[in-house]
Amino acid sequence: MRPLRVVLTGATGFIGSAVLRELAGHRTGEDAGSGERLVVRTVGRRRPEGAGPADEWVPADMAQPRTLRGVCEGADVLLHMAAVISPDESECAAVNVDGTAALMREAARSGVSRIVHLSTAAVYGPGPHRGTGVDEVVPAPVSPASRTRLAGETHALAAGATVLRPGLVLGRGDRWVVPLLAQCLRAVPALWEGGRGRVSAVAVDDLARLVARLALDPGAGAGGRADSRGGIWHASHPRPVRVGDLLHTLARHDVLPAVTAELPWQECLERLRAAQVPVSERQFALVATDHWYRSDEVWRVAGCDPGASVLERMEDAAPWYRSVVGAGVVG
Repeated sequence: MRPLRVVLTGATGFIGSAVLRELAGHRTGEDAGSGERLVVRTVGRRRPEGAGPADEWVPADMAQPRTLRGVCEGADVLLHMAAVISPDESECAAVNVDGTAALMREAARSGVSRIVHLSTAAVYGPGPHRGTGVDEVVPAPVSPASRTRLAGETHALAAGATVLRPGLVLGRGDRWVVPLLAQCLRAVPALWEGGRGRVSAVAVDDLARLVARLALDPGAGAGGRADSRGGIWHASHPRPVRVGDLLHTLARHDVLPAVTAELPWQECLERLRAAQVPVSERQFALVATDHWYRSDEVWRVAGCDPGASVLERMEDAAPWYRSVVGAGVVG
């Protein structure tokens, strides 16, 4: 039987490496979920190491579209997990827009039947957002990374892709969310607005399971459906997380200092400005105030259990976070 051939970009990154590990787990049983043998081809500047074995590696640079020629040849599935998060608009556009466009052209040229494209809920902008569905708010991205990722979605959707917009992604390998929380606590050591804000979040391994399910099960794919969503799905855990609960959980695992004082939002902003830390008010609001999106449907359609709550996943990730936060790593 002909193997199922999967092309994966971003395999050396935080989320892409988790997807590679998940695919490797499927392959050890020599079963891709539908009786097909699985062959994984990674595409990127570096060969993935330690994240799970790939059958093939094609050296290519998403910022150099000509290097992507032929990367989807013979493939059945494309998982586009690569992205650039940078304050430089041109750097982001080169990968997130132009690179995505070139990759989707290659997928179309090669007749790839299933595409999963990773985006972000940050495309919605400042908020607050409370229980928002995909069609219920117009995206208003603020940062270069979010603007270009929204633009990149257009090319993915035109190719019939399933576009996933997760919120905060947590777990081993995260160098953004929890390190950012640590910076915010240094500037404002309190429960921001009493910790009542709720955010959409997902553990990286659970997100990887969802991506693999959409990739390997022909009946789970959402891309190309003739509905009003156009193939866009929120991809966080269905249950949003209270910010105060997240901070308390991380404190219990000795990742962040424990805080009990409560401050109103305006005073939090004043203290942030006075602290002169490398955290913008937009970034602070993203992790401190309501930014949660209805995310149950994609798990149901994919037939994939979302797993335990994100808070329960923090014990396994705690050693990683202690090493990163202790080293002062952000971004």
